Amino acid sequence: LRADNNGEGGVLALLALLRPERTTGPGARRSRALVIAAIVGAALLLGDGMITPAISVLGAMEGLHMASPGLDRFVLPLSCLILVALFLVQKRGTGKIGAVFGPAMLVWFVFIALVALPAIIARPDVLASMNPIYAIRFFAHHGAKAFFVLASVVLCVTGGEALYADMGHFGRRSIRLAWYAVAYPGLLLNYWGQGALLLERPAAAANPFYALAEGPWLYPMLVIATLAACIASQALISGAFSLVRQAIQMGYLPRLTIVHTSRMTQGQIYIPEVNAVLMVGCLAVVLGFGSTSALASAYGIAVTGTMVITSVLFFAAVRHRWNWSLPAAGALLTLFLIVDLAFFSANIAKIAHGGWFPLLVAAFGFLIMTTWKRGRAILNERFNAESLPLHLFLADIENTKPHRVAGTAVFMSSTRRGTPNVLLHHFKHNKVLHEKVVILNITTDDVPLVPRRKRLHHKNFGQGFYAVTAHYGFMETPRIAEILRLCRQAGIDVKENDSSYYLGRETLVPARHPLMVGWRRRLFSFLSRNSRAATDFFGLPPNRVVELGTQIEL
Repeated sequence: LRADNNGEGGVLALLALLRPERTTGPGARRSRALVIAAIVGAALLLGDGMITPAISVLGAMEGLHMASPGLDRFVLPLSCLILVALFLVQKRGTGKIGAVFGPAMLVWFVFIALVALPAIIARPDVLASMNPIYAIRFFAHHGAKAFFVLASVVLCVTGGEALYADMGHFGRRSIRLAWYAVAYPGLLLNYWGQGALLLERPAAAANPFYALAEGPWLYPMLVIATLAACIASQALISGAFSLVRQAIQMGYLPRLTIVHTSRMTQGQIYIPEVNAVLMVGCLAVVLGFGSTSALASAYGIAVTGTMVITSVLFFAAVRHRWNWSLPAAGALLTLFLIVDLAFFSANIAKIAHGGWFPLLVAAFGFLIMTTWKRGRAILNERFNAESLPLHLFLADIENTKPHRVAGTAVFMSSTRRGTPNVLLHHFKHNKVLHEKVVILNITTDDVPLVPRRKRLHHKNFGQGFYAVTAHYGFMETPRIAEILRLCRQAGIDVKENDSSYYLGRETLVPARHPLMVGWRRRLFSFLSRNSRAATDFFGLPPNRVVELGTQIEL
């Protein structure tokens, strides 16, 4: 949690912290490797976002069998119903959901600790299991079989990678306090209780968790377990929202609808498109696999893969950002990788039995992110190659002295260099210019949040021309109203109700010698067509927007 980027966590926050795209020379290959690793980690976390809610809710509902075997037929329908309800309430925001889930989670951890105490008191020798010598003996005695047991218990360690991605939602201090004071003691006592129960009653191995609460406590346990499953799923869902917003702002995904659900906490957001995809994926997983025993075969590979990648990026952070020595950073990396690679290797055997599903989701996410990044880079190169240096355009304006109309024209530009193509097209076809012309570039910095005092940079070129660069962090959503307000404070007299906004709309046409293979070009074109309109994303007034089309070969 110390490896945060101004309060934000996750593999993409680590990537931004390392600033690999600024590296040149001998470190360029290492930088490309870090970028690829971070994208793979982000894609794996999205795949995990479909599996974890499904297995958590399904596992909780399977307690119905303990209550009455005749209730088995309700497990799948109730699991789907709970998942749909969980995703439908996401628009309320993490803060409001947490106000309900927080007390329920506290009750959950206290409850699972209390139901375990009788079993621990009956067999206090189970406390000796904390001695690592027993684990060493277990592996020495059972060999490869013991190694693959790790794949069966991977659910015990999942959630760590999601909490790291969730740091912007909850904060480092809250996560540490909740873990050490509530979650860790409650889980430890419950696992001790299950172990003690199995020492007394080996037949309880079918479901030792619910066996701890047999009798009148079973139904309360079932209700609380269902709530806890929803809360555990919440961590993955909100983490996916944070991850996707980071990817959008860093240029790895097209624009999507980002809804801020809190006025107090910048990181609490809701993305309807991501929410819908995760919901459909979770329902497909539940219906496709049907039980936790079948779903367990698909679970673990994405979680442990993300953990391995996070450890590698963390190593790079402590080496190049905190300037640790190689032996110190290497020792820490080795400690993490012993655990991460052990779990990851044990889960590789699951690929043929369902583990392919999260890998397929991750592969699709990786292709989308790399295709969008590559496509936008090609388009920017074309724009830069075809743009006219601004000083030449201004010199031509001074010589020709075209007719100037009242008001302000804001030309959105994706680059800070040259004259925007949309401005050239406007002048070429309309033969006039506004009294004030603002060339606006909105750029995303390698930090989550940009202080207000550093938000705006501007330059006056004379003749009513201004170049404005608005800086935003990768956890922020730009808003044109705020930018114009800052322009007025900087002395640029622009009125929101007297301004027109000019945007370029690109039509991609196949090139004779394409820079992208056919299927990737078609995928990029599909993403570009379905990207959220800049008018909505930047908060532009729709009735004051003028779009000028241009064709670009790709």
